[in-house]
Parts: sequence; structure tokens; C-alpha cells
Amino acid sequence: MRYLFFFFLYLGLVSCNANSGPSKIVFSDNPVIAHRGAWKTAGIPENSIASLRQAIKLNCTGSEFDVRMTSDEVLIVAHDTVYNGHVIEETTYEELAKYKLSNGEKLPTLEEYILAGLTNNLHTGLVCEIKPSKIEGRNIKIANKVMDLVKELNAESHILYYISFSYTILKHIKATNPDAKVLYLDGSKPPERLKKDGIDGLDYLVYKLKKRPQWIAEAKDLGLVLNAWTANTFEDIDWMLANSFDYITTDQPELALKRFSMSPTNNNYKLVWSDEFNYKGKPDSTKWTYSYGFIANNEKQYYLDSLKNARVENGHLIIEAHKEKVANKDYKNPDIKGWAKYKTEIDSADYSSARISTEGLASWQYGRIEVRAKLPKGKGMWPAIWMLSDNRKDIGWPESGEIDIMEHVGYDNDTIHGTIHTKAYNHLKGTQKGKTIYIDNPNEDFHVFALEWTPEKLDFILDGVVYNHIENEYKTTAEWPFDKKYYLILNVAVGGMWGGLHGIDDSIFPQKMTVDYVRVYQKESE
Repeated sequence: MRYLFFFFLYLGLVSCNANSGPSKIVFSDNPVIAHRGAWKTAGIPENSIASLRQAIKLNCTGSEFDVRMTSDEVLIVAHDTVYNGHVIEETTYEELAKYKLSNGEKLPTLEEYILAGLTNNLHTGLVCEIKPSKIEGRNIKIANKVMDLVKELNAESHILYYISFSYTILKHIKATNPDAKVLYLDGSKPPERLKKDGIDGLDYLVYKLKKRPQWIAEAKDLGLVLNAWTANTFEDIDWMLANSFDYITTDQPELALKRFSMSPTNNNYKLVWSDEFNYKGKPDSTKWTYSYGFIANNEKQYYLDSLKNARVENGHLIIEAHKEKVANKDYKNPDIKGWAKYKTEIDSADYSSARISTEGLASWQYGRIEVRAKLPKGKGMWPAIWMLSDNRKDIGWPESGEIDIMEHVGYDNDTIHGTIHTKAYNHLKGTQKGKTIYIDNPNEDFHVFALEWTPEKLDFILDGVVYNHIENEYKTTAEWPFDKKYYLILNVAVGGMWGGLHGIDDSIFPQKMTVDYVRVYQKESE
């Protein structure tokens, strides 16, 4: 009798376990949502069960799919309104199911798809896009049937978000099930409207948010979820990672996962300042200021604030040098004395260019500074990305310190330099601390020039590779003046003590440095 008792107890436990539904999901610790599953790289059909399983295999946080309803009210997973020449809403599922997907799968019903998403999956959420219908009353019916099926399959925990272009559908889902999470796709409503209407977040086209970057900050301030679609280039993915989007919807989840692993934000860095140059005209005056005239180093260019020399166009900052006569406003100026007196001895310059900086507007102590740029080409060019300290004018150079994140001279085109100058280590003494690295095709391809700066070290980085590592010797400020704020400078010089060492080729002009973005990250403790 005792054995019978334990036997029936065992059967009861098994039965309870079988009916308890899926185990609790813990979503993966990455922002990647595979758009219609992970299909592109694997060469399998989008919105297929195979693409869902591939997204689960990749460990994506989410896998998005599209839901439509047939004429006989069967919920299916399909993106387009037409499938194999048949309008889905006007065709029965039996008729549609005759046509296999390219991998031999049958057209999946929503039930089959969700069950596949519940199987051997405790980390990838289901992002359910409900496609709107033009048939009156059908949107609410589809939304209700989707929610009923999710509840019937005990799959609520696996639904990461419901998303839709229909505001009506999303509001109905929230009214029916306040615990459901919904994101709006259309891109037409500002964050405050979503918040007011109880929508959990926005999932807009990437370019729409690049055109309205203020919506990113507003969404964060309002506590809304932030996503965008479809980010398929590393430039867009990196931009979203830099701006701490909650999710990235992509046809390239493998690329997104790789970029996530490489992103500064995955190393406890937070973006504190940036210019993505998604506007037109002069550089943003709230972020950049100009230098004027002759500056230093016997350089031959005259710095101006002309649009010809510094402008933003097509998503890039252009700093351009031209061969032209420019009158020197400081010619014979008696107020200029000392080392700068040479500026007064030249009546005009033969070249114009621009030097912009964040001086007086933004400066930082420690962090990661990234600039993605293409460099000018030709003998005599001397572009630079560098930093000077806020107290330079008070204590002078080189005591105040200088960090040259990137310098390039045109006569040595395949090499860049990363250098520091201090009282103890500077080029006047020949003791500067600098190293070089080979750079492939610097004039036609963008490269990322970066500095990682902590109280312990300075790392100079090209495209993710550290090529100059300088440690704090913990002696005096003569060796390490880098425990204070520095501002950033971007310029294109012509000639000078280094750039002009082998002369200037006047046939190359105009020449420009093209900057894709400037980003400054800091850790919370910095």
C-alpha cells in the first residue's frame, strides 16, 4: 500500500509539473532584438520558426515577428499583406499553408510559433508585432485573439513586448491587460504623448530619432523604453549603443552582438557629451568655438570661421584647408609680444583652414574620447585631434600638459602618432612620449581615434588597438599633469615645423578632414 501511495504521489507531481507552463524566463543581458528572427546571415526565411530558433541560439534578448489574421481568423506569422500572390486577409489558412517557406517549413501559425519560442528557451523574449488591418473592427479582434492565445499557452512571461503601428491596438492591449508592455512603431508621436497615453516606450526608425535627438533624452527622462529599427550598419548600432538605447532591432544580430561586446558602454562607460553632426551649417555653437589667425608652430594657414573652412553637411563635420590669400589682422600689432610676435611680421597667409575646440564650453577629467574621421591627403597637411588643459593660460605650456590623441603629417601618409607633452616630457627637449602605428587608407576610409584616460594611465587607440600606453609614474605634475580637466581641439594645419618639414604641395588643395562623430564617455565614478 505504501508503494502505491508514493506511485500516485509521483504521478501527481509529474502532472502538476506538466501543467505548470514554461519556466520563468530571464532575458539575456544584451540589447539585441533579431528583426523577424535571425535569418539574414543564416540564409533562412524571415519570420520562420528556424529564424526564431537561430535568434534563441545566438542568445538575443528578443526576437521580433509579425502577426496577421487569415479570412477564417487563423493567426499566422507573416510580414507582408500578400503571401504567394494571395491577400492574407482574404484567404483561408488552409489555402495559404499549401505554399511552403523557402526552407521547406510550412507557414507558421502564431500558436506554433509561440510554442517554438517556449521550447528550450529561457533567455530570448518574443516581440510580437500586430499588423494593423484596414477592415473596420478587425484590429481589436486580432489584438484580443493574440492576447487570448498568449494566455492560453501560458506564455505571458515570454512576451517581451507587443508592438504595432496602430495606436488603437496598443491602447486596447494596455486597457485590457495593464501588465502587458507595448511600444509604438510609427514614429509620429513625441515621448510625452506616449507617456500620457500609458504607452511603455517608442520603437522608431533610426533616422527619425537621428533627426530628433531630443526625443532620446525626453524618453529617458520620462522613463520610457527606447528602441529603434532597423539598425543594420555598425555605425547605427554603435550610435544606439553610445546613446544607451534599451534595445536595438536589427537584421544583423550577429553584428550587433559583436559591437555590443566592443562598446565602451559595455565597460561601465556612459556617454556624457557628443556631436553626431546630424544637422547642417556651422558647427553647433553650444559645443564648439573657433580659433582665429596664426596660432603656433610656424604653421602657414590662417584660421577662420568661414563655412568654407568649417561646416556640417551630410552628417559629417568638414574641416577644410584652402590655398588662398588671407589678410593677417594681427600684422604689426604692437600688443602681441614674446614668442607670438612672429604673427605680427606676416601681412597675409597663403592658406586658410579651421581650428575648433570645446574650450570654455566642455572639458573633462578622465574618460574615453572617440573621434571617427577621415584624414586629408598630401604633403604639407597636418591634421590633429588633441587636448589642452583648462588652466593652460594660467600656468603656461608645457607645464599645463598636452594630449595628442591623433596627429598625422601628409608626407608620412600611412602613419599616425599619439603623444603627450609635459614639463618633463616635451618636443622642445626631445623627451616627448609618443608612439606611432600604421594606418591603412586614412584618406578614404573612416577610422576611430580614441583615448582612454584614467588616473593611472593614458591609452592611445586606433580602431580598437592600443598602440601607446603611458602610465602615471606618481612623481610630480612635471611628469603627469593629467589629473585635471582638458578640452578637445580639432584642426587641420598646413605646413609648420612638422607638417611642412618636406614642403607643401600646392596642387593638392582643397584638403579636408571629415569627422563622423565625436563622443566622450566617462565612468560613474569619474
